[in-house]
Amino acid sequence: MKVTFMGTGTSVGVPAIGCRCDVCRSHDPLNRRTRTSALLSLDDHRVLIDASFDLRQQALREEMDSLDAVLITHGHADHVFGLDDVRMFNFRQQRAVPIYANSATIRDLERTFWYVFEGIPSSSSRPQLLLNEVSTEPFMAGGLRIIPFPVIHGTVPILGFRVGKFAYITDGSALAEASLPILSGLDTLVINSLRRKPHPTHFNLDGAIAAIAKIAPRRAYLTHISHDFDHVSLCRELPDGIEPAHDGLSIEVDHNT
Repeated sequence: MKVTFMGTGTSVGVPAIGCRCDVCRSHDPLNRRTRTSALLSLDDHRVLIDASFDLRQQALREEMDSLDAVLITHGHADHVFGLDDVRMFNFRQQRAVPIYANSATIRDLERTFWYVFEGIPSSSSRPQLLLNEVSTEPFMAGGLRIIPFPVIHGTVPILGFRVGKFAYITDGSALAEASLPILSGLDTLVINSLRRKPHPTHFNLDGAIAAIAKIAPRRAYLTHISHDFDHVSLCRELPDGIEPAHDGLSIEVDHNT
């Protein structure tokens, strides 16, 4: 299975509006970070994890022309506002796209996208989305066996997702104890690392490194990264086996359990 990092930035992206720091003014394309999302590709199947503000831009960059399902970690704007752009996949595929999320996120989506779920669903001005509530039971999406697991985002319970020996966590601030057995035996972990200073709702760099050590994957990639970090400098300081991801990076992972 191929994992493509569609976006690796925090909720405001990098560069941030009005910021004149060295990273925001950098000409290194690795320091340009759209909002966080990832694409899982296996044969002709495409499954998106989160649909950021920047989905249109990201899909065009990756020449993405099909979509089987969207896994939503939680209902915050930077992770769901791209769902309106699913319309183009509806048009191309002539079918609705399944969305998988926990019960709290389903409620958030129904409020945020009221125009989708109220009135006539076939209107071309609204995406066709099929909401599917998940908890911690495995399910199939786009030919992949997905295992959702709980993640703590400040005080909000959100979801991470495991596929085979790959797992994806974003916006976490703590690991749920119930998730640790689910995360054993990983080859590849993706986890958020917002900034250097502690944050009430996200792992900072030290917190992400500590979580990686607890999970003990063979390799790990950092995502949801702010302008605190210059990509090249961060690469130099990270322990062996940990790398910052960047927009457009693709890696191969084992989707078999």
